[in-house]
Amino acid sequence: MRCGVRAVRQVACAAAIVLALGALGLQGQSQAGPASTPEFQVDFSNPGLSPSHWTLVLHPDGSGHFRSSRGTASADGDEEIEAPDIDRDVTVSADFAGRVFQMARQHNLFNTDCESHMKVAFQGSKKLSYRGPEGSGSCEFNYSKDKEIEALGDSLVAVGGTIVEGARLESLLQHDRLGLDSEMEYLSEAAKDGRAQQIGTIREILARLAGEPSVMERVRKRARMMLSGIGK
Repeated sequence: MRCGVRAVRQVACAAAIVLALGALGLQGQSQAGPASTPEFQVDFSNPGLSPSHWTLVLHPDGSGHFRSSRGTASADGDEEIEAPDIDRDVTVSADFAGRVFQMARQHNLFNTDCESHMKVAFQGSKKLSYRGPEGSGSCEFNYSKDKEIEALGDSLVAVGGTIVEGARLESLLQHDRLGLDSEMEYLSEAAKDGRAQQIGTIREILARLAGEPSVMERVRKRARMMLSGIGK
């Protein structure tokens, strides 16, 4: 920056320098400084599945965002309609979010080697990341040697599966209403055995199905039952 020798120009130049330095300082804080509020993210990848990759970001109050991409893998033979790519806000229960952030604090913000390095079947790569005022960290695993982290990974995959199922139900409602019967049967069983968790993340599509007269009564009944179980 070039400044003149006169006093007026010197004052103006000094003010400009102060403003420029202040802007650079703020930019540096936004890029490198710690997060003002805690944030958790799980990245799941499995090239053999559809979607092959998804991310779920959560905040302590349960609010979050889910994004998925289908990749190149085709759906199973009995799935004529795949879930579309997803990019939407979601909400899990505050209790579930609380457990996630408690786990982060109990496991050194995931600054640990959580992979077992055992020869086990590939279940999908799960990367758990935390960023907050106290620091950040992450760990990645297929199968964790830590039972608590392994259980957390299973729960998060079940939540991601629920959100994907919700998107699939939306597609079936639009394109193949007869296919809703078997899909809702699967989702109902998955909710019972834990393969699908946080059903409240798909409350909207379940409510639509429960009140949709053009779908089978069995579908409406299962949707109503799943809605009644949210929060229990």
